[in-house]
Amino acid sequence: MNCYPKMMGRSSYLRSCREPGPETSKPRRPAREGGVEGKEEDVREGATKFPERQPLGTAAQSQDGRDYAEPPPAPLFEPSELTSWSFYRAGIAEFMATFLFLYITILTVMGVVKADTKCKTVGIQGIAWAFGGMIFALVYCTAGISGGHINPAVTFGLFLARKLSLTRAIYYMVMQCLGAICGAGVVKGFEKASTYERLNGGANFVAPGYTKGDGLGAEIVGTFLLVYTVFSATDAKRSARDSHVPILAPLPIGFAVFLVHLATIPITGTGINPARSLGAAIIFNKDRGWDDHWIFWVGPFIGAALAALYHQVVIRAIPFKTSSSVGPMTCWEGDQSEAVGDQMVRHVYLLPHFAFFFTASSLVYSPSQPEPVLLQQSKVLAALECDGR
Repeated sequence: MNCYPKMMGRSSYLRSCREPGPETSKPRRPAREGGVEGKEEDVREGATKFPERQPLGTAAQSQDGRDYAEPPPAPLFEPSELTSWSFYRAGIAEFMATFLFLYITILTVMGVVKADTKCKTVGIQGIAWAFGGMIFALVYCTAGISGGHINPAVTFGLFLARKLSLTRAIYYMVMQCLGAICGAGVVKGFEKASTYERLNGGANFVAPGYTKGDGLGAEIVGTFLLVYTVFSATDAKRSARDSHVPILAPLPIGFAVFLVHLATIPITGTGINPARSLGAAIIFNKDRGWDDHWIFWVGPFIGAALAALYHQVVIRAIPFKTSSSVGPMTCWEGDQSEAVGDQMVRHVYLLPHFAFFFTASSLVYSPSQPEPVLLQQSKVLAALECDGR
């Protein structure tokens, strides 16, 4: 071998002079048996296979080695909560948070309305900042105690997604409404009776020039944006996947409230929170505060339900997760057709008809045929329940 280093660098020269042999040859990866296994590995690795080429936020979309835990679904009724101090402490936190929320925001609204010109006040932008800023601060303060709902619509959406029990959901809603009533009552004490009535007590109603349908649609869309943001900002999978992007959950929630108020204050004064609307209407207690009040309950609850459905079924695809995404099946026992229907109904309140499809798929199963795809997907539901035991 000619090892004269003519027209080559030191590294090239050393590589050309190296005698090939077992000690210098690069070990090869063992060949995969068949092509199917190789394709499965490529699919499993996905975007993580080439980390230097992947865009921001796609590093952990693979389910292997995930560093988050899917929380088990909350039971419908949990009587043991009634004997826990943390349960009552959470309700008190919701009461205080909603009380402070109504106190600051309604005072801001009335300060803007009673001015003879908006140039002397913070204007609509200031009202929006008051609502969004208070939600940011209060969610930050109470998230570790009660979850920082401060809104019956948010509580309702999380209940539909099985994030909390019916017992806790009802308790939260009652405490939120009581806090809102007290907050609006304190605001009335700061104003003269004539001024308070002239300013409509900060109550919500559909503005002249808009129909009740307009107001209902504005409340549905606004609440959908808020509750969808709540689901996304508190999602365990998103927190794990985007851990390299520092994010404070109350910030996007408060910003969503701010944006919704900018858009819908001219239409309904922006409810998207039944407790806020109820507290102001009760203290104001005039026909104008009650005529359109139903809109500020029906609209937010519909928007919250749609947001829960969209996030759980479309974004997270909970009913369609494969068994590989939740690990080995450790407690898939008993009659499969019964488990499929039962787990599906228990998992998704809003989609009872899915139980029919899952059960039907299990009924056509036989040992001589491949397992139906829907049956494989539905095993996830049993795995999630077992993981929570």
